[in-house]
Amino acid sequence: MDRFKAMQTFVQIADQGSLTRAAEALGTSLPAVVRALAALEAHLGVRLFHRTTRRLSLTEEGRHYLPSARDVLLAADAADRALKAEASEPAGLLTLTAPVLFGHMYVAPAIVRFMQRHEKVRCNVLLHDRAVNLLEEGIDVGIRISPLEDSSLVAQTLGTIRRVVVASPAYLAQHGTPRHPRELQGAPCVRGSVDAPAPWLFHEGGRTIRVMPEARLAFNHLAPAVESCAAGMGFGTFLSYQVMPHVAQGRLALVLEDFEPPPRPVSVIYPNARLLPARTRAFIEWMKTEFSGLKL
Repeated sequence: MDRFKAMQTFVQIADQGSLTRAAEALGTSLPAVVRALAALEAHLGVRLFHRTTRRLSLTEEGRHYLPSARDVLLAADAADRALKAEASEPAGLLTLTAPVLFGHMYVAPAIVRFMQRHEKVRCNVLLHDRAVNLLEEGIDVGIRISPLEDSSLVAQTLGTIRRVVVASPAYLAQHGTPRHPRELQGAPCVRGSVDAPAPWLFHEGGRTIRVMPEARLAFNHLAPAVESCAAGMGFGTFLSYQVMPHVAQGRLALVLEDFEPPPRPVSVIYPNARLLPARTRAFIEWMKTEFSGLKL
């Protein structure tokens, strides 16, 4: 038995005062109305109407049950209307993630502008420099600086970011500017990770060149690594957005630009779902507009 449909039938019979008129109001047949009422009475274990050939009236149990049935139907209708309103207008809690520094520099300002436009949206922003599993951690949207590998997610590219090599102008003036990646082999460098060092990758004529500079100084965070590089402690390789403010200020200089690997995509990622909440759809479109053609 469809209890909700049976309750609708019961309320219509009470309102219309007739099985036939209730069937007309519900757009169904008289036998269907009779079956629904009989099933509801069997489920409740009581008779809800006194029925004669000439008259239909509520029993004592029916009179007690009618207000509660109305309340249930009204609550369900209100829930439907609220959800439909939310589906058409961005509202509710949006949880998103982004890399720490990129999130601080670029994503956070875009979120503020988005929320100023959509005042019914609330946001929880999680900044992590690790690969976050959106599905397992209950996150609606992510900003990722790498190709998408998880087929259960959808990625829309916002722009691209380069992997660059930099050093301070003072360091280059003293030690010279390298003209080929091989000149960095064994050269002092600053790293933004204390994990096992990985080779720096460059591209030349369709082939990959791997170089291992000497890790003179390593941090477990990027910001002090960039500052130390700007202070003349050696070369550093970073994503372009992490150092471009220092390059613009003349504190760092780009080297070996002709040998950079292909740019990385910056994407907005989200679960592969056909029916996304309005707040999620609106945020995705907002970020596509905010970062349109981003090249750093």
